[in-house]
Amino acid sequence: MTDLDTRGAPPHAPLLRRAAPALLGYAAVRALGLVVLALWSAARGKSAYTLLTARWDSLWYTRVAGPGYGYEVRLPNGDVHSDLAFFPLLPWLERLLHAVTPLSYADAGFVVSLLASLAAACGIFAVAERVYGPRAGMCAVLLWAVLPVGIVQSMAYSESLFTALAAWSLYALLTGRWITAGTLAALAGLTRPVGAAVVAAVWVAGVLSFVRHRSAMHIPGTHNDGRAPAPALGASGGTQAPARTPGARNVSHNPQLPEAPAATHAPCAPPAPAWRRVLGMVIAPLGAAGYVLWVGRRTGRGVLGYLDVQAGWRNGFDGGYAFARFVADKFTSFPSAFAGAGLIIGVALLLWLYATGVRRRQPVELLVYTGVVLALALCASSYFGSKPRLLMPAFPVLLPLACALARLRTSRSVLVTAGLAVATAVYGAFWLNGSGPP
Repeated sequence: MTDLDTRGAPPHAPLLRRAAPALLGYAAVRALGLVVLALWSAARGKSAYTLLTARWDSLWYTRVAGPGYGYEVRLPNGDVHSDLAFFPLLPWLERLLHAVTPLSYADAGFVVSLLASLAAACGIFAVAERVYGPRAGMCAVLLWAVLPVGIVQSMAYSESLFTALAAWSLYALLTGRWITAGTLAALAGLTRPVGAAVVAAVWVAGVLSFVRHRSAMHIPGTHNDGRAPAPALGASGGTQAPARTPGARNVSHNPQLPEAPAATHAPCAPPAPAWRRVLGMVIAPLGAAGYVLWVGRRTGRGVLGYLDVQAGWRNGFDGGYAFARFVADKFTSFPSAFAGAGLIIGVALLLWLYATGVRRRQPVELLVYTGVVLALALCASSYFGSKPRLLMPAFPVLLPLACALARLRTSRSVLVTAGLAVATAVYGAFWLNGSGPP
């Protein structure tokens, strides 16, 4: 292992310039995935573009973008699949782009997804750089790009859009921009049900900022305006963990992973005024709450209306019971037992990475957000094939791996990333030409 290579854009350079290498790497990985998908689909007599824009959930979004809500499918078993299960921000953007360009709704969805995926990659870089430094930021972006189901980032789905809003909302929290954080959280709440995770991050960070502020008032030496030294954990109210000098040891070092890169935080900003924090907390839940209440009014079921819609899709929260039964059923026959073992290993890895983030004292905003995303994905009774893409927005769970990758020599990290990119491209093409989403 070598010391981190911090060459490139200087620390004071604009964020977009600092993120440029990561974005170029991300674009290269995604381009490779699209090329492999096109070749694989052509060999099977299928249209790669149709797979990306006009199947599964993509069709539901374009129906909402066109005639609006009101479409449903009644299945022979009595289930009702209603388009009210799909949150409105992506269809709104598809409709807007369709209105101002010659693009169809499906084409607009594809463009929105591509642009949102780049915005998400930039947001992931911003968050990771803020916490662990620029090289870890680049590695985090590349790891997000090479996720096994990373091809979804190029589909006319809402995962890329949601991840972009979530990442930038978290970054706004880390830098003390509370109104921006709340606004982006509200937009995330209009994108997917898991927008609740962003709202939770804003609220927990807000409550802790007031608790810390109140505690600081009793610390000797606190200024009369109530501003106290920043706490070591997290970035609530714009505070950050204290910067470490290059080469300093990480006190939360995990012997099973290379130590995290030295943080490169900017000097801690004073806590934002209380009214900004309160306003950000008030704005954050408006998107999700507004849509849920609108669905309840449309269905005539009040606050229970949205739950009824999700029940029609057999979506619910059972604490992971249905998922556990699904995994257990894999062990009833020998070939499928390997799949069951793989699922257990995958879940264990996710939990271990999350626990590693806790031990390394990630900012509380990231821990809350990631914990809620993991809980909603793993403990819901939704279609089990969807769980990998439902976990995609939980990008902070990749930060321990990003730190490990950042500690490798450049040649080794490039080799690892290239190998994963090829494997992801092949798997994505195979997956979409097979069962694929939802």
